[in-house]
Amino acid sequence: MTDSAAAGLARPVRPSRPRRFRDPTAESATVKWALVALALAFLLLVLFLPLAAVFGEALRRGWQVALESVSDPDALSAIRLTLLVAAIAVPLNCVFGVAAAWAIAKFEFKGKSFLITLIDLPFSVSPVIAGLVYILLFGAGSFLGPLLTSWGMQVLFAVPGVVLATIFVTFPFVARELIPLMQEQGTGDEEAALSLGASGWQTFRHVTLPNIRWGLLYGVLLCSARAMGEFGAVSVVSGRLRGETVTMPLHVEILYNEYNFVAAFAVASLLALLALATLVLKALLERVYERDRSAGPGH
Repeated sequence: MTDSAAAGLARPVRPSRPRRFRDPTAESATVKWALVALALAFLLLVLFLPLAAVFGEALRRGWQVALESVSDPDALSAIRLTLLVAAIAVPLNCVFGVAAAWAIAKFEFKGKSFLITLIDLPFSVSPVIAGLVYILLFGAGSFLGPLLTSWGMQVLFAVPGVVLATIFVTFPFVARELIPLMQEQGTGDEEAALSLGASGWQTFRHVTLPNIRWGLLYGVLLCSARAMGEFGAVSVVSGRLRGETVTMPLHVEILYNEYNFVAAFAVASLLALLALATLVLKALLERVYERDRSAGPGH
């Protein structure tokens, strides 16, 4: 063995340094602020500027004109009908959403995947098509339409048609909020309550409902906002009878087509305020939910 080989064997081997893995969320300050600026610019362009334009146009002739536009008899009728339709559609969707989520999350049965697909149907079907479906079901050329008319019940071009169309486009919201939540929670709590002698109703009221209350409230908020802002399906089935079947979104379009821009934007600003109130309530619910979750199961 040569001297150089012996020296190589005698040289101490340096221990390899452990590889340092880069945190994927640790970006440079330049990248971080560039992304924040991009997000803010996008929100400014597609959200804040349009909202500011709506309120600015509504107040272009002063507060007095805007208040007169909102307090007009046709506008008040549209506001009342919008709130009435939401007050009917949202509770019905809550009942359906809880029942559907309970069935899908807690039981196994044939057709479960098909039921989930049907729940998602309004997300993929145009609201206008939904309105046309009700025209086919309750129109003059259908079987149900003349039958219900003979009984003194009118669906199309009346409040029941507006309610049905709104229910169709909004029923997935509560169910879609509750299904993943109840699937994640499983059935352990309910089984424990039943084993201790609780009835089915007691189990639902004292175990299931408290576990899903935040998801249910969030779904109700989304459902309410969608119900008050629905346009396409309601436009098809309502007949646009002023003072009878015109909701706030339809009233805005009618005023705009009549070139009454200030009144149209005044009612639109009221819809925008309802949407902003929904966002505020959503943020408050999220804060209360995070505080409740951090407090532990006993709170």
